[in-house]
Amino acid sequence: METPPPAAASPGAPTARPGAIVAVLALAGIVAALTQTLVVPLIAQLPVLFDTSASNASWVITATLLAAAVSTPVAGRLGDMYGKRRMLLVSLVPLVLGSAVCALSSSVIPMITGRGLQGFGMGVVPLGISLLRDVVPAEKLGPSIAIMSASMGVGGALGLPFAAAVAENTSWRVLFWVVAVLALAVGALIAALVPADRPAAAAAGRFDLPGAIGLGAGLIALLLAVSKGADWGWSSATTLTLFAAALVLLPAWARWELRLRDPLVDLRVTVRPQVLMTNTASVLVGFAMYAQSLVIPQLLQLPEATGYGLGRSMLAMGLWMAPAGLMMMVMSPLGAKLSAAKGPKVTLAVGSLVIAAGYGLSVPLINSGSPWSLLLVTLVCNSGVGFAYGAMPALIMSAVPASETASANSFNALMRSIGTSFAAAVIGVVLARMTTDFGGFPLPSENGFRTAMLIGCGVGLAAAVVAALIPVRTAKAPSEATAPSEATAPLRPATATHT
Repeated sequence: METPPPAAASPGAPTARPGAIVAVLALAGIVAALTQTLVVPLIAQLPVLFDTSASNASWVITATLLAAAVSTPVAGRLGDMYGKRRMLLVSLVPLVLGSAVCALSSSVIPMITGRGLQGFGMGVVPLGISLLRDVVPAEKLGPSIAIMSASMGVGGALGLPFAAAVAENTSWRVLFWVVAVLALAVGALIAALVPADRPAAAAAGRFDLPGAIGLGAGLIALLLAVSKGADWGWSSATTLTLFAAALVLLPAWARWELRLRDPLVDLRVTVRPQVLMTNTASVLVGFAMYAQSLVIPQLLQLPEATGYGLGRSMLAMGLWMAPAGLMMMVMSPLGAKLSAAKGPKVTLAVGSLVIAAGYGLSVPLINSGSPWSLLLVTLVCNSGVGFAYGAMPALIMSAVPASETASANSFNALMRSIGTSFAAAVIGVVLARMTTDFGGFPLPSENGFRTAMLIGCGVGLAAAVVAALIPVRTAKAPSEATAPSEATAPLRPATATHT
């Protein structure tokens, strides 16, 4: 079966070699991911810097999470309607403005506002992956998806040591000015080198503003309860009210979406078995990916006197963690080759098993006394993440019509984000409950870290099982993801949103 060529670019649109296009889009993903880890070295300093409480300062991280969750599906739908390249450029605007606001902040409220604006730029990665389907030749699509997906790991890996080095040697404001400049440079490169895509006719229609508000409200309630429940108390009135609100708002939103011809998220497509189970696996992979990034840095930084901590500085910790993120980029071409040979379903299952193996390897190595053993754990885990993250968009795009590529990929990115949020909550509870006394201060115990890693192992195995059960007609390579079929061909206008 022949694969249709990428959509023709608009007259006068910039053209470039596929390698340059992929490089620019991957750089955009790296810059977006950089903002996620940018404030990690500043967390302990924020209450002093802004003369506020630790609880208030924690909103600097929470604001980005909430804004990203709300804006990502919206950016995806708008990308399908008005063009993915256009929405990529639009998404970079709040990233630049938010970085500038953070750099100029002298109190916590502007800082939280700036971080929220940065969160509105997180749709860059799913938009970039979706754009590849339109502007990259079919035979290069699989490796391109894998590289673009790996950019998230690279950005996170580089962000931590970079931020720690800057925070230790110069003003913290430099961090945000650097991101602002990088985002501007990426925007210029996209405008100059990336061709414009043509929105599919089937994506035309009205933007579902009530659906966007409903989904945003439901997600904010859910993620606030999950991310702040430990601080407020899991049985507190605030936490329980937010969970109850999410249980009311999200089903009501789903009913609303099913009534529309032009919904924000086409739930009839998302419940197709291949899409539904891929999104389920994405939640689990997101959880498994994030759990080890909560455990290993603490083990590297805890005092050696604990018997299991390694006493490394923030900068040293960032440098020991960096190779793991880069490993995602190294493994992405191998994952693409496996997908081409056996199909992305196999790649996702293999990647999940590798993640589980990395967690299993950690159990006897937690108190090894050497950072090399922890480096090995992170390398194995992130090798699996590299495989899995490259396979998930390929599975999604092979099961949805071209007119819904960006929306479906953005929803998949949201599922991964929900997985990471639940990982933070679950691992946080485990480490908070399983503690040991150290000089009068409670610290997570060695058994607490082991339990957290075993949970990660179990979730990785669960992701592998779900991946193995994903129903696909044939094991297609990602480069064949655009081949017309019953699942992927653009739908007839009368059924474009109701198949």
